Amino acid sequence: MASLTGCGGGDDGGSGGNASGGSCSVPIVNPDATQVSVWGWYPNLQKVATNFNNTHDDVQVCLTNAGQGVDEYNKFQTAITAGSGAPDVIMLETDQVPGFALQGGLTDLSEYGASDVQGKFSEGAWKDVSSGDAVYGIPVDGGPMAMMYRTDIFEQYGLTVPTTWDEYRAQAEKLKAAGGPLMGDVPSNVPAPMVALMQQKGAVPWEYDAANPTDLKINLNDQNSKDVLDYWANMVKDGLAGKQDQFTTDYISGVVRGDYATYVSAAWAPGYLTGAGAGEGADAGKWAVAPLPQWDPANPVQVNWGGSVFSVTEQAQDKEAAAVVAKELYADDESLKDGWVNQIIFPLNTSVLTSDEFINNQSTFFNGQTANKDVYIPAADAYEGSTYSPFSNNFYAEFTKEITAMNNGEKTGSEAADSLQESMETYAEQQGFTLS
Repeated sequence: MASLTGCGGGDDGGSGGNASGGSCSVPIVNPDATQVSVWGWYPNLQKVATNFNNTHDDVQVCLTNAGQGVDEYNKFQTAITAGSGAPDVIMLETDQVPGFALQGGLTDLSEYGASDVQGKFSEGAWKDVSSGDAVYGIPVDGGPMAMMYRTDIFEQYGLTVPTTWDEYRAQAEKLKAAGGPLMGDVPSNVPAPMVALMQQKGAVPWEYDAANPTDLKINLNDQNSKDVLDYWANMVKDGLAGKQDQFTTDYISGVVRGDYATYVSAAWAPGYLTGAGAGEGADAGKWAVAPLPQWDPANPVQVNWGGSVFSVTEQAQDKEAAAVVAKELYADDESLKDGWVNQIIFPLNTSVLTSDEFINNQSTFFNGQTANKDVYIPAADAYEGSTYSPFSNNFYAEFTKEITAMNNGEKTGSEAADSLQESMETYAEQQGFTLS
Protein backbone atom coordinates (compact mmCIF):
# COMPACT_ATOMS: atom_id res chain seq x y z
CA MET A 1 0.00 0.00 0.00
CA ALA A 2 1.31 3.40 -0.94
CA SER A 3 1.78 5.95 1.80
CA LEU A 4 -1.33 7.81 2.85
CA THR A 5 -0.01 11.01 1.35
CA GLY A 6 0.59 9.44 -2.05
CA CYS A 7 -1.99 10.96 -4.39
CA GLY A 8 -2.79 9.72 -7.87
CA GLY A 9 -2.57 12.64 -10.23
CA GLY A 10 -1.53 13.33 -13.76
CA ASP A 11 -3.23 13.20 -17.11
CA ASP A 12 -1.97 10.13 -18.90
CA GLY A 13 -4.87 7.79 -18.18
CA GLY A 14 -7.79 10.03 -18.91
CA SER A 15 -10.62 10.41 -21.35
CA GLY A 16 -10.23 9.37 -24.94
CA GLY A 17 -7.78 6.58 -24.23
CA ASN A 18 -7.69 3.11 -22.80
CA ALA A 19 -5.47 3.13 -19.74
CA SER A 20 -4.73 -0.58 -20.07
CA GLY A 21 -3.09 0.01 -23.41
CA GLY A 22 -5.51 -2.21 -25.33
CA SER A 23 -8.40 -1.49 -27.65
CA CYS A 24 -11.96 -0.94 -26.48
CA SER A 25 -13.94 -4.17 -26.10
CA VAL A 26 -17.22 -2.51 -27.15
CA PRO A 27 -18.07 -0.42 -30.23
CA ILE A 28 -17.82 3.35 -29.94
CA VAL A 29 -21.12 4.47 -31.46
CA ASN A 30 -20.45 8.20 -31.42
CA PRO A 31 -16.71 8.72 -32.12
CA ASP A 32 -16.96 12.49 -31.68
CA ALA A 33 -18.20 12.13 -28.10
CA THR A 34 -15.99 12.21 -25.00
CA GLN A 35 -14.63 8.73 -24.37
CA VAL A 36 -14.34 7.46 -20.81
CA SER A 37 -12.10 4.48 -20.11
CA VAL A 38 -13.59 1.89 -17.76
CA TRP A 39 -12.09 -1.13 -16.04
CA GLY A 40 -14.58 -3.82 -15.02
CA TRP A 41 -14.99 -7.57 -15.01
CA TYR A 42 -18.62 -8.68 -14.66
CA PRO A 43 -19.47 -11.20 -17.42
CA ASN A 44 -22.22 -9.07 -18.98
CA LEU A 45 -20.37 -5.74 -18.89
CA GLN A 46 -19.84 -5.74 -22.65
CA LYS A 47 -23.60 -5.83 -23.09
CA VAL A 48 -24.02 -3.18 -20.38
CA ALA A 49 -21.43 -0.88 -21.94
CA THR A 50 -22.97 -1.36 -25.38
CA ASN A 51 -26.35 -0.36 -23.96
CA PHE A 52 -24.74 2.77 -22.54
CA ASN A 53 -23.04 3.73 -25.79
CA ASN A 54 -26.24 3.20 -27.76
CA THR A 55 -28.19 5.54 -25.49
CA HIS A 56 -25.65 8.34 -24.90
CA ASP A 57 -24.66 10.92 -27.49
CA ASP A 58 -22.15 13.02 -25.53
CA VAL A 59 -20.26 10.31 -23.61
CA GLN A 60 -19.02 6.90 -24.72
CA VAL A 61 -17.51 4.04 -22.72
CA CYS A 62 -14.25 2.39 -23.71
CA LEU A 63 -14.39 -0.85 -21.71
CA THR A 64 -11.45 -3.05 -20.71
CA ASN A 65 -11.31 -6.11 -18.49
CA ALA A 66 -8.08 -5.41 -16.61
CA GLY A 67 -8.53 -8.50 -14.46
CA GLN A 68 -10.78 -9.42 -11.59
CA GLY A 69 -10.19 -8.64 -7.95
CA VAL A 70 -6.53 -8.61 -6.95
CA ASP A 71 -5.30 -8.59 -10.55
CA GLU A 72 -7.13 -5.33 -11.24
CA TYR A 73 -6.32 -3.82 -7.85
CA ASN A 74 -2.61 -4.42 -8.29
CA LYS A 75 -2.68 -2.62 -11.63
CA PHE A 76 -4.63 0.26 -10.12
CA GLN A 77 -2.23 0.45 -7.18
CA THR A 78 0.69 0.66 -9.59
CA ALA A 79 -1.06 3.46 -11.48
CA ILE A 80 -1.73 5.40 -8.27
CA THR A 81 1.89 5.09 -7.21
CA ALA A 82 3.15 6.11 -10.67
CA GLY A 83 0.65 8.94 -11.04
CA SER A 84 -0.50 7.67 -14.44
CA GLY A 85 -2.02 4.64 -16.13
CA ALA A 86 -5.35 4.46 -14.30
CA PRO A 87 -8.69 4.35 -16.11
CA ASP A 88 -11.24 7.14 -15.75
CA VAL A 89 -13.75 4.84 -14.06
CA ILE A 90 -13.00 1.62 -12.20
CA MET A 91 -15.19 -1.15 -10.86
CA LEU A 92 -14.24 -1.97 -7.28
CA GLU A 93 -15.57 -4.36 -4.71
CA THR A 94 -17.21 -2.23 -2.05
CA ASP A 95 -14.76 -3.14 0.69
CA GLN A 96 -11.84 -1.95 -1.46
CA VAL A 97 -13.11 1.61 -1.80
CA PRO A 98 -11.79 3.07 1.51
CA GLY A 99 -8.18 2.02 0.90
CA PHE A 100 -7.98 3.61 -2.52
CA ALA A 101 -9.92 6.67 -1.40
CA LEU A 102 -7.59 7.30 1.54
CA GLN A 103 -4.63 7.18 -0.84
CA GLY A 104 -6.17 9.93 -2.91
CA GLY A 105 -6.82 7.60 -5.82
CA LEU A 106 -10.58 8.21 -6.06
CA THR A 107 -12.62 11.34 -6.75
CA ASP A 108 -15.23 12.64 -4.33
CA LEU A 109 -18.41 12.36 -6.39
CA SER A 110 -20.40 14.61 -4.10
CA GLU A 111 -18.93 17.41 -6.23
CA TYR A 112 -20.14 15.77 -9.46
CA GLY A 113 -23.81 15.13 -8.91
CA ALA A 114 -23.79 12.00 -6.76
CA SER A 115 -26.85 13.33 -4.97
CA ASP A 116 -28.73 13.05 -8.28
CA VAL A 117 -28.82 9.26 -7.88
CA GLN A 118 -28.65 8.88 -4.11
CA GLY A 119 -32.41 8.40 -3.93
CA LYS A 120 -32.11 5.25 -6.05
CA PHE A 121 -30.36 3.41 -3.23
CA SER A 122 -31.05 2.50 0.38
CA GLU A 123 -29.36 4.39 3.20
CA GLY A 124 -27.19 1.37 3.95
CA ALA A 125 -26.01 0.97 0.35
CA TRP A 126 -25.15 4.68 0.21
CA LYS A 127 -23.27 4.58 3.52
CA ASP A 128 -21.06 1.84 2.09
CA VAL A 129 -19.69 4.24 -0.54
CA SER A 130 -19.54 7.32 1.68
CA SER A 131 -17.21 8.72 4.31
CA GLY A 132 -18.61 11.75 6.06
CA ASP A 133 -19.94 14.00 3.29
CA ALA A 134 -17.70 12.45 0.65
CA VAL A 135 -18.96 9.85 -1.86
CA TYR A 136 -16.41 7.60 -3.55
CA GLY A 137 -18.52 5.31 -5.70
CA ILE A 138 -21.94 4.58 -7.14
CA PRO A 139 -23.38 1.23 -5.99
CA VAL A 140 -24.10 -1.50 -8.51
CA ASP A 141 -24.88 -4.62 -6.55
CA GLY A 142 -24.70 -6.03 -3.04
CA GLY A 143 -24.83 -9.19 -0.99
CA PRO A 144 -27.55 -9.16 1.68
CA MET A 145 -26.82 -12.23 3.77
CA ALA A 146 -29.14 -15.14 4.46
CA MET A 147 -29.06 -18.82 5.35
CA MET A 148 -29.41 -21.24 2.47
CA TYR A 149 -30.31 -24.76 3.52
CA ARG A 150 -30.82 -28.24 2.12
CA THR A 151 -34.49 -29.14 2.41
CA ASP A 152 -33.73 -32.86 1.98
CA ILE A 153 -31.36 -32.86 4.95
CA PHE A 154 -33.72 -30.80 7.11
CA GLU A 155 -36.59 -33.19 6.30
CA GLN A 156 -34.53 -36.35 6.79
CA TYR A 157 -33.33 -35.33 10.25
CA GLY A 158 -36.41 -33.44 11.39
CA LEU A 159 -34.62 -30.11 11.67
CA THR A 160 -36.37 -26.80 12.28
CA VAL A 161 -35.23 -23.73 10.36
CA PRO A 162 -33.36 -21.67 12.98
CA THR A 163 -34.17 -18.02 13.54
CA THR A 164 -31.38 -17.39 16.08
CA TRP A 165 -27.77 -18.52 16.34
CA ASP A 166 -28.60 -20.39 19.54
CA GLU A 167 -31.22 -22.33 17.60
CA TYR A 168 -28.69 -22.86 14.81
CA ARG A 169 -26.32 -24.58 17.22
CA ALA A 170 -29.14 -26.61 18.74
CA GLN A 171 -30.09 -27.93 15.30
CA ALA A 172 -26.43 -28.66 14.59
CA GLU A 173 -26.23 -30.73 17.78
CA LYS A 174 -29.38 -32.62 16.80
CA LEU A 175 -27.93 -33.28 13.37
CA LYS A 176 -24.66 -34.61 14.78
CA ALA A 177 -26.41 -36.82 17.33
CA ALA A 178 -28.39 -38.41 14.51
CA GLY A 179 -25.25 -39.12 12.51
CA GLY A 180 -25.99 -36.46 9.93
CA PRO A 181 -23.66 -34.15 8.01
CA LEU A 182 -22.15 -30.91 9.24
CA MET A 183 -24.45 -27.98 9.86
CA GLY A 184 -22.19 -25.53 8.02
CA ASP A 185 -18.64 -24.45 7.34
CA VAL A 186 -16.18 -21.90 8.78
CA PRO A 187 -13.74 -21.09 5.98
CA SER A 188 -10.51 -19.29 6.78
CA ASN A 189 -9.94 -18.13 3.20
CA VAL A 190 -13.01 -15.83 3.13
CA PRO A 191 -13.07 -13.84 6.37
CA ALA A 192 -15.47 -11.17 5.07
CA PRO A 193 -18.64 -13.02 6.17
CA MET A 194 -17.19 -13.44 9.66
CA VAL A 195 -16.70 -9.66 9.83
CA ALA A 196 -20.34 -9.25 8.82
CA LEU A 197 -21.50 -11.60 11.57
CA MET A 198 -19.42 -9.65 14.09
CA GLN A 199 -21.14 -6.48 12.92
CA GLN A 200 -24.50 -8.23 13.16
CA LYS A 201 -23.88 -8.70 16.88
CA GLY A 202 -22.98 -5.03 17.32
CA ALA A 203 -19.24 -4.82 16.65
CA VAL A 204 -17.90 -1.71 14.89
CA PRO A 205 -14.47 -2.88 13.70
CA TRP A 206 -13.34 0.38 12.03
CA GLU A 207 -14.05 4.05 12.66
CA TYR A 208 -12.63 6.87 10.54
CA ASP A 209 -13.63 9.80 8.34
CA ALA A 210 -12.14 10.72 4.98
CA ALA A 211 -12.00 14.32 6.23
CA ASN A 212 -9.33 13.15 8.75
CA PRO A 213 -7.66 10.41 6.71
CA THR A 214 -4.91 9.51 9.15
CA ASP A 215 -7.13 9.15 12.26
CA LEU A 216 -8.33 5.61 12.85
CA LYS A 217 -10.02 3.61 15.59
CA ILE A 218 -9.80 -0.18 15.52
CA ASN A 219 -12.23 -2.34 17.52
CA LEU A 220 -11.58 -5.95 16.57
CA ASN A 221 -11.42 -7.45 20.05
CA ASP A 222 -14.48 -5.95 21.71
CA GLN A 223 -16.77 -8.39 23.52
CA ASN A 224 -19.19 -8.69 20.60
CA SER A 225 -16.38 -9.73 18.25
CA LYS A 226 -15.02 -12.21 20.79
CA ASP A 227 -18.46 -13.71 21.34
CA VAL A 228 -18.92 -14.35 17.62
CA LEU A 229 -15.46 -15.82 17.11
CA ASP A 230 -15.83 -18.03 20.18
CA TYR A 231 -19.19 -19.23 18.88
CA TRP A 232 -17.76 -20.38 15.56
CA ALA A 233 -14.54 -21.72 17.09
CA ASN A 234 -16.67 -23.93 19.34
CA MET A 235 -18.84 -25.01 16.41
CA VAL A 236 -15.70 -26.35 14.71
CA LYS A 237 -14.18 -27.76 17.91
CA ASP A 238 -17.36 -29.67 18.71
CA GLY A 239 -17.62 -31.15 15.23
CA LEU A 240 -20.73 -29.20 14.29
CA ALA A 241 -19.20 -27.18 11.44
CA GLY A 242 -16.39 -27.84 9.00
CA LYS A 243 -13.33 -25.79 8.18
CA GLN A 244 -13.07 -26.33 4.42
CA ASP A 245 -11.87 -23.40 2.32
CA GLN A 246 -14.71 -22.13 0.18
CA PHE A 247 -14.74 -21.28 -3.53
CA THR A 248 -12.79 -24.48 -4.16
CA THR A 249 -13.58 -27.65 -6.08
CA ASP A 250 -13.56 -29.67 -2.87
CA TYR A 251 -16.04 -27.35 -1.22
CA ILE A 252 -18.43 -27.37 -4.16
CA SER A 253 -18.21 -31.16 -4.32
CA GLY A 254 -19.14 -31.26 -0.65
CA VAL A 255 -22.07 -28.93 -1.21
CA VAL A 256 -23.40 -31.14 -4.03
CA ARG A 257 -22.85 -34.30 -1.94
CA GLY A 258 -24.80 -32.86 0.97
CA ASP A 259 -21.84 -32.54 3.34
CA TYR A 260 -23.40 -29.35 4.76
CA ALA A 261 -26.97 -28.70 5.81
CA THR A 262 -26.63 -24.93 5.42
CA TYR A 263 -24.61 -22.32 3.58
CA VAL A 264 -24.52 -18.93 5.31
CA SER A 265 -23.89 -16.63 2.40
CA ALA A 266 -25.13 -13.70 0.31
CA ALA A 267 -27.73 -13.08 -2.36
CA TRP A 268 -25.21 -13.71 -5.13
CA ALA A 269 -24.50 -17.25 -3.87
CA PRO A 270 -27.19 -19.01 -5.95
CA GLY A 271 -25.59 -17.67 -9.11
CA TYR A 272 -22.14 -18.71 -7.96
CA LEU A 273 -23.27 -22.21 -6.99
CA THR A 274 -25.23 -22.66 -10.22
CA GLY A 275 -22.18 -21.66 -12.24
CA ALA A 276 -20.12 -24.18 -10.29
CA GLY A 277 -22.55 -27.00 -10.99
CA ALA A 278 -24.64 -27.11 -7.80
CA GLY A 279 -28.42 -27.24 -7.89
CA GLU A 280 -28.44 -29.31 -11.08
CA GLY A 281 -29.19 -32.93 -11.91
CA ALA A 282 -29.65 -35.00 -8.76
CA ASP A 283 -28.90 -31.89 -6.70
CA ALA A 284 -31.75 -29.85 -8.23
CA GLY A 285 -34.71 -28.71 -6.17
CA LYS A 286 -33.08 -29.36 -2.81
CA TRP A 287 -32.30 -25.80 -1.75
CA ALA A 288 -34.32 -23.17 0.07
CA VAL A 289 -33.35 -19.91 1.75
CA ALA A 290 -34.34 -18.32 5.06
CA PRO A 291 -33.49 -15.05 6.79
CA LEU A 292 -30.12 -14.91 8.50
CA PRO A 293 -30.34 -16.18 12.10
CA GLN A 294 -30.07 -13.39 14.68
CA TRP A 295 -27.94 -12.95 17.77
CA ASP A 296 -30.70 -10.94 19.44
CA PRO A 297 -34.14 -11.60 17.92
CA ALA A 298 -35.56 -8.59 19.74
CA ASN A 299 -33.11 -6.37 17.84
CA PRO A 300 -32.63 -7.93 14.40
CA VAL A 301 -29.70 -6.72 12.32
CA GLN A 302 -29.14 -7.39 8.62
CA VAL A 303 -25.63 -7.48 7.15
CA ASN A 304 -23.98 -7.58 3.75
CA TRP A 305 -21.20 -9.59 2.13
CA GLY A 306 -19.85 -8.43 -1.19
CA GLY A 307 -21.01 -6.07 -3.88
CA SER A 308 -19.39 -3.63 -6.25
CA VAL A 309 -19.34 0.03 -7.24
CA PHE A 310 -18.16 2.26 -10.06
CA SER A 311 -15.68 4.90 -8.88
CA VAL A 312 -14.08 7.80 -10.72
CA THR A 313 -10.31 7.92 -10.38
CA GLU A 314 -8.32 11.05 -9.66
CA GLN A 315 -6.49 10.53 -12.95
CA ALA A 316 -9.63 11.04 -15.02
CA GLN A 317 -9.16 14.07 -17.27
CA ASP A 318 -12.87 14.82 -17.65
CA LYS A 319 -14.37 14.08 -14.27
CA GLU A 320 -17.80 15.37 -15.26
CA ALA A 321 -18.01 12.84 -18.10
CA ALA A 322 -16.54 10.09 -15.92
CA ALA A 323 -19.13 10.82 -13.24
CA VAL A 324 -21.91 10.43 -15.81
CA VAL A 325 -20.57 6.96 -16.59
CA ALA A 326 -20.25 6.00 -12.91
CA LYS A 327 -23.83 7.10 -12.28
CA GLU A 328 -25.45 5.69 -15.41
CA LEU A 329 -23.46 2.59 -16.41
CA TYR A 330 -25.30 -0.54 -15.27
CA ALA A 331 -28.25 1.64 -14.28
CA ASP A 332 -30.63 1.26 -17.23
CA ASP A 333 -33.54 -1.15 -17.02
CA GLU A 334 -32.27 -3.48 -19.74
CA SER A 335 -28.83 -3.93 -18.17
CA LEU A 336 -30.16 -4.37 -14.64
CA LYS A 337 -32.65 -6.99 -15.76
CA ASP A 338 -29.98 -8.88 -17.67
CA GLY A 339 -27.86 -8.84 -14.53
CA TRP A 340 -30.42 -10.22 -12.11
CA VAL A 341 -32.19 -12.62 -14.45
CA ASN A 342 -28.86 -14.29 -15.25
CA GLN A 343 -27.85 -14.24 -11.56
CA ILE A 344 -24.82 -12.04 -12.24
CA ILE A 345 -25.76 -9.39 -9.68
CA PHE A 346 -28.17 -8.69 -6.85
CA PRO A 347 -29.00 -5.10 -7.88
CA LEU A 348 -29.22 -2.35 -5.29
CA ASN A 349 -31.09 0.09 -7.52
CA THR A 350 -34.55 0.56 -6.03
CA SER A 351 -36.10 0.63 -9.50
CA VAL A 352 -35.44 -3.13 -9.47
CA LEU A 353 -35.99 -3.82 -5.78
CA THR A 354 -39.49 -2.35 -6.00
CA SER A 355 -40.49 -3.92 -9.32
CA ASP A 356 -43.17 -6.63 -9.28
CA GLU A 357 -41.14 -8.82 -11.63
CA PHE A 358 -38.14 -8.87 -9.29
CA ILE A 359 -40.17 -9.11 -6.09
CA ASN A 360 -42.26 -12.05 -7.27
CA ASN A 361 -39.58 -13.88 -9.21
CA GLN A 362 -39.72 -17.62 -8.56
CA SER A 363 -36.15 -18.81 -8.15
CA THR A 364 -35.21 -21.90 -10.11
CA PHE A 365 -32.32 -22.64 -7.75
CA PHE A 366 -34.65 -22.43 -4.74
CA ASN A 367 -37.24 -24.68 -6.37
CA GLY A 368 -39.71 -21.90 -7.15
CA GLN A 369 -39.39 -20.03 -3.85
CA THR A 370 -39.95 -16.27 -4.07
CA ALA A 371 -36.57 -15.73 -2.43
CA ASN A 372 -36.33 -12.03 -3.27
CA LYS A 373 -39.64 -11.22 -1.59
CA ASP A 374 -39.22 -13.66 1.28
CA VAL A 375 -35.62 -13.00 2.23
CA TYR A 376 -33.27 -10.89 0.16
CA ILE A 377 -35.22 -7.68 -0.40
CA PRO A 378 -36.15 -7.32 3.29
CA ALA A 379 -32.51 -7.94 4.20
CA ALA A 380 -31.30 -5.35 1.67
CA ASP A 381 -33.86 -2.80 2.84
CA ALA A 382 -32.94 -3.23 6.51
CA TYR A 383 -29.16 -3.12 5.98
CA GLU A 384 -27.78 0.03 7.62
CA GLY A 385 -24.35 0.09 6.00
CA SER A 386 -20.81 -0.63 7.09
CA THR A 387 -17.45 1.02 7.54
CA TYR A 388 -14.82 -1.17 5.88
CA SER A 389 -11.15 -1.54 6.65
CA PRO A 390 -8.91 1.11 5.06
CA PHE A 391 -6.47 -1.68 4.18
CA SER A 392 -8.73 -4.63 3.36
CA ASN A 393 -6.16 -6.88 1.71
CA ASN A 394 -3.79 -6.88 4.67
CA PHE A 395 -6.68 -7.16 7.12
CA TYR A 396 -8.16 -10.16 5.37
CA ALA A 397 -4.76 -11.83 5.13
CA GLU A 398 -4.22 -11.46 8.88
CA PHE A 399 -7.77 -12.53 9.68
CA THR A 400 -7.29 -15.64 7.54
CA LYS A 401 -4.31 -16.58 9.71
CA GLU A 402 -6.33 -16.10 12.88
CA ILE A 403 -9.33 -18.11 11.67
CA THR A 404 -6.95 -20.88 10.61
CA ALA A 405 -5.42 -20.92 14.10
CA MET A 406 -8.91 -20.88 15.60
CA ASN A 407 -10.10 -23.75 13.39
CA ASN A 408 -7.01 -25.80 14.24
CA GLY A 409 -7.63 -25.39 17.96
CA GLU A 410 -4.47 -23.33 18.45
CA LYS A 411 -6.41 -20.31 19.70
CA THR A 412 -9.82 -19.59 21.13
CA GLY A 413 -11.97 -17.11 19.29
CA SER A 414 -11.19 -14.50 21.94
CA GLU A 415 -7.47 -15.09 21.62
CA ALA A 416 -7.73 -14.79 17.84
CA ALA A 417 -9.53 -11.46 18.27
CA ASP A 418 -6.79 -10.14 20.57
CA SER A 419 -4.08 -11.21 18.12
CA LEU A 420 -5.93 -9.62 15.22
CA GLN A 421 -6.33 -6.36 17.13
CA GLU A 422 -2.63 -6.25 17.93
CA SER A 423 -1.49 -7.00 14.38
CA MET A 424 -3.86 -4.42 12.88
CA GLU A 425 -2.77 -1.72 15.29
CA THR A 426 0.86 -2.40 14.42
CA TYR A 427 0.16 -2.33 10.70
CA ALA A 428 -1.93 0.83 10.91
CA GLU A 429 0.82 2.70 12.73
CA GLN A 430 3.37 1.52 10.15
CA GLN A 431 1.11 2.96 7.44
CA GLY A 432 1.03 6.36 9.12
CA PHE A 433 -2.33 6.19 10.91
CA THR A 434 -2.86 7.77 14.31
CA LEU A 435 -4.86 5.43 16.52
CA SER A 436 -7.46 6.64 18.97
